[in-house]
Amino acid sequence: MTTVATGFDRRLTAPLILGSVLNPINSSMIAVALIPIGLALGAPPSQTVWLVSALYLATAVGQPVVGRLVDLFGPRRLYLTGTALVGVAGVGGALAPNLGVLVGSRVLLGLGTCAAFPAAMSLLRSESVRTGRESPAGILTALSVANQSVAIVGPTLGGLLIALGGWRTIFTVNIPLSLACLVLGWLRLPRTEAAAGRSIRRLDLPGIGLFAAMLTALMLFLMHPRAADWYLPVVAVGAGVALTRRELRVDEPFLDLRLLGGNVPLLVTFLRQLLSSTALYAFLYGYVQWLEAGRGLSAAAAGLLLLPMSLAAVVASAVSGRFRELRGKLVVGSASMVAACALLLLADAATATGVLVGLAALVGVGQGLNGLANQNALYRQAETERMGSAAGLLRTFTYLGAIVAAAVVAAAYATGAHTGGLHHLAALMLACGVALLVVSLLDRSLTTERHTP
Repeated sequence: MTTVATGFDRRLTAPLILGSVLNPINSSMIAVALIPIGLALGAPPSQTVWLVSALYLATAVGQPVVGRLVDLFGPRRLYLTGTALVGVAGVGGALAPNLGVLVGSRVLLGLGTCAAFPAAMSLLRSESVRTGRESPAGILTALSVANQSVAIVGPTLGGLLIALGGWRTIFTVNIPLSLACLVLGWLRLPRTEAAAGRSIRRLDLPGIGLFAAMLTALMLFLMHPRAADWYLPVVAVGAGVALTRRELRVDEPFLDLRLLGGNVPLLVTFLRQLLSSTALYAFLYGYVQWLEAGRGLSAAAAGLLLLPMSLAAVVASAVSGRFRELRGKLVVGSASMVAACALLLLADAATATGVLVGLAALVGVGQGLNGLANQNALYRQAETERMGSAAGLLRTFTYLGAIVAAAVVAAAYATGAHTGGLHHLAALMLACGVALLVVSLLDRSLTTERHTP
């Protein structure tokens, strides 16, 4: 007699969560290390900023590529390979003799951290199929809360590590994290066979190359938009056209445009992720600078005023994660963002501290609800055989939003982080919030269930 498994394998929880936080913790720790690294290696801020940009570029391009490899060859293989690369990047960063090698380590780190999130989403879907039941909403909530919490403590942890052992410790810490992921992944992740007939030779390498060229050219232009780099958007458009023509003709495309084109709810989820990420990162990058320059606060005081945002995001995710309904989360989340932007339009050097605290909390509510709802929507909407690449694309749209926001902040603060520039940022955030609210209200797919085993 065959026994049918009915329970989610909770041994997967630890490796999935630990692997998924490798990217946000490395994205946030570097913020407090840029100045010490610049002083140690004799590099100006215009060069050390590539330690941030390199990870964003590598991750944005690598997420859907690694996600596709997860679809083809199984989550276990890619999870173990990716987390091993994180350890190698940690060694490289710890021993780097110059900035060039350090940037290379960050690129390797970005590629290594690409695997865990697509692998997690793919394994959750596999568990859903295996058990004949929906995977617990609590696991998806735990992933979201863990990523947000780690992003919050990242700068604090980075500062502590630097105080204990210098800036190289923020790279060295990846070695034990990598080993923990490897041990947990080896012991607990299920062994799966690659899809029949799949091999690396059947991977759509030209499609991946065109996608990488398109996205890299676009992101390089968005990071520092200027007339002298006119050729970058031209390259992006040309690569995009060539990619579209190829992917519509091959039997096994890297990006199945027919499948994506027929899955309008998933495309709308990507759009919502782009809108919410642009608004969130515009706030993160611009608000702190204004608090210090326009409001006259110290860096420590400015950081404390962001704490309500972080706490509100975690609480909103944890509480709303108990409920399956998605549209309500998105409507409340986008409405919170709209309210925060309206307050930001009125903020100036004389605004009461209590108003600033409430404003940050509203942004946090929007961050927590929108992030969790978009993640859960993708889990419902993506096709099982493309879950890994779909999860990777969701992260890519997150980083696109971050880079667009960084470019807008640079333009708004061209003459300094003054109140006028802050109001320009608030107008952009308000437009994103209103668009997000409208899209959420009109998306009827959010009220339906898909892919229930």
